[in-house]
Amino acid sequence: MADSRILVAVPQHPRAEGAGAEQLRKIRDAVEADGFEVRWAVTAEDADAVLRTEAGLTAALVAWDLPGGAARRGGDGPGAALAPPSGTVGQTPGGAAVLRRIGRRFRDLPVFLIMPEEGVRELPLWVSETVVGYVWPLEDTPGFIAGRITSAARGYREDVLPPFFRALRRFDDTHEYSWHTPAHSGGVAFLKSPAGRAFHDYFGERLLRSDLSISVEELGSLFEHTGPIGEAERNAARVFGADLTYFVLHGDSTCNRLVGHFSVTRDELALVDRNCHKSVLHGLVVSGARPVYLIPTRNGYGLAGPLPAAELAAESIAARIAAHPLAEDAVAPGPQYAVFTNSTYDGLSYDAVPTARALAASTPRVHFDEAWFAYARFHPLYAGRYGMSVDAAAFPGPDRPTVFATQSTHKLLAALSQSAMVHVRPAPRAPVEHDRFNEALMMHGTTSPLYPMIASLDVATAMMDGPQGEWLLDEAVTEAIRFRQEMVRLGRRVASAGDRPPWFFGVWQPPEVTDPATGERLPFEEAPARLLGTEQSCWLLEPDAAWHGFPGLTEGHCMLDPVKVTLTCPGITATGEMAEEGIPARVLTAYLATRDIVVEKTDSYTTLILFSMGITKGKWGTLLDALMDFKALYDGDAPLARVLPGAVAAHPRRYAGLTLRELCRQMHDQLRSARLVELLDTAFQQLPEPVFPPQHCYQRLVRGGTERVRIADAADRVAAAMVTVTPPGIPVLMPGESTGTPDGPLLRYLTALETFDRRFPGFRSETHGVTIDEDTGDYEIECLNG
Repeated sequence: MADSRILVAVPQHPRAEGAGAEQLRKIRDAVEADGFEVRWAVTAEDADAVLRTEAGLTAALVAWDLPGGAARRGGDGPGAALAPPSGTVGQTPGGAAVLRRIGRRFRDLPVFLIMPEEGVRELPLWVSETVVGYVWPLEDTPGFIAGRITSAARGYREDVLPPFFRALRRFDDTHEYSWHTPAHSGGVAFLKSPAGRAFHDYFGERLLRSDLSISVEELGSLFEHTGPIGEAERNAARVFGADLTYFVLHGDSTCNRLVGHFSVTRDELALVDRNCHKSVLHGLVVSGARPVYLIPTRNGYGLAGPLPAAELAAESIAARIAAHPLAEDAVAPGPQYAVFTNSTYDGLSYDAVPTARALAASTPRVHFDEAWFAYARFHPLYAGRYGMSVDAAAFPGPDRPTVFATQSTHKLLAALSQSAMVHVRPAPRAPVEHDRFNEALMMHGTTSPLYPMIASLDVATAMMDGPQGEWLLDEAVTEAIRFRQEMVRLGRRVASAGDRPPWFFGVWQPPEVTDPATGERLPFEEAPARLLGTEQSCWLLEPDAAWHGFPGLTEGHCMLDPVKVTLTCPGITATGEMAEEGIPARVLTAYLATRDIVVEKTDSYTTLILFSMGITKGKWGTLLDALMDFKALYDGDAPLARVLPGAVAAHPRRYAGLTLRELCRQMHDQLRSARLVELLDTAFQQLPEPVFPPQHCYQRLVRGGTERVRIADAADRVAAAMVTVTPPGIPVLMPGESTGTPDGPLLRYLTALETFDRRFPGFRSETHGVTIDEDTGDYEIECLNG
């Protein structure tokens, strides 16, 4: 079995001679006869390689006198500074290094330590806290020693499973007939047709057997929160640091809707980060609340930044409410709820407690939309940057608000798509009674949950529990840092080579960092990776720093997440200065797609890539190679038909005969002459005037009280549906807002975007809420009649 492997780390080679080696081989043979696989290592380095690659280990047998020093990146673990036993003065035994690595990689893995002669009294105290037993190979029979190891391994294999997944496996092992939904009855129905058989063979019987009905009482209830499901949710609350945790099977979008639906009611005020996901607006439509928008800062690349601290201040919020046309006849003068994005798409997170404290002066409920940040609790680099860090210890007293954190668990933790969680930390100001919150959950949930999704949430929780969670994240952080540094080094090598044009792609990050221990300023690419991986100060956005380009920030307010890597293209700076030549990011990402590299997000001159737990050096090395190849193609003015053959084939009249450099020149000139990035910034900073609450517009929409209007004819109309341009994925127009005058910021931007999309077919933005007339190609938006 894949989860039945045992590490044997001993100095003897498997074919070595001698009584000791022979006894170890007999122990190995007995372990294998008991159904386990053995991974044999003869040095600390070999053992480290096994530990890094074999997550299915269930036990380990380690020799204290194993050759080799501290395992890679493992010398900072427990006991690193303790004196070694006699006979090893001046060096750390390889066994100690392996034990430290095991402690960092696994939680409670049973480890047996092989000792030479007496030895135990000479061991550091931490060793006895790490191992479950000691082995003198020649003093007991091989079968007895193997039995001790495999017995512990079986117990660990069972204990390591989280509650719901353990119960689901047990149920699957009983091989019961199902007389309930779903009708495929464990996959049997699929076997009765050719297409169904192909489906069954592709996904496998185990998945289909675990697709069960809520009639299976022994697995518990998602809505009653009983049995193994309830146990799994309570375990997740412990691991994620919440008082209450709820599993949601329709993604963070549903989490946002249900929290909004619970927190604010019709004609109450809600404070909403304008850099919000559309599901936040859907929650307001359902609840009937009246949004008062808070405006984030933006930079020259067009990236949305954080809400500045000044925007969160009570006096600033009070001024916004006083000036808001829909606030005057709200049912209460103060907002009941505030929601903001943490971290943003581009990896910007807030100092959580000061942010919650600022908002608490205006509202009793604060919602951290952490769709892209479920991992923050599990690595010290993100300490204090996530919603559940706002507890009674960090924010004591009666002013503490109730805090919600909604997380798309599947995005950057290991869960199946659509798997999500809501975490709650109630405060006396705004109590959250389970039964009442559960009513909102049931309104937005399903009575036909997919059990493998629930199991994936349970397993994602278990993977983060204990030292292994930090270990998994540390790999992603470390690889992201290595890639970032290599990009800078590669850019410097290109610039100094002298045999090619000196430009290269950049990375959005500080050019220098400070070592807080010494005060020394270091170029980013020369800073020790361990410094960048542990010191939060290296990633803080210093006020008015040119590299990030955001105005109005205060010290410590905002941090850049290293695993969200934004590549920058030549053509514009973070402060908005445009160059004569440029390479729009849409062209770059179109080329990367031909290399089977799919990025997360593309703006005008930036593209976002994510370093998740599945990252490898080979993966990011392939990206580096593709970037260098694009540069060579651009510098050589390669024919577009060679670089982007799909675009030329789809639109031959537009692109036939063009070169890559010419396409980039045309697109850059269009962006620069139309000032598209600047217009986007203005549209986000100068918000449209609100006329009606969102719910009013939705009621008109479903009852035929709206019509589609060409953008050219949309002046001074009221929007009936949200308009969201992706990138950057932030609504530029909300239901109930006025479109404004023809020369106003909104229509000028949408007109410029329509012109760009017409001129560059195949490179258009994905614009939600905009339809294209099939006959004329005109862009249309939904507006209220009259």
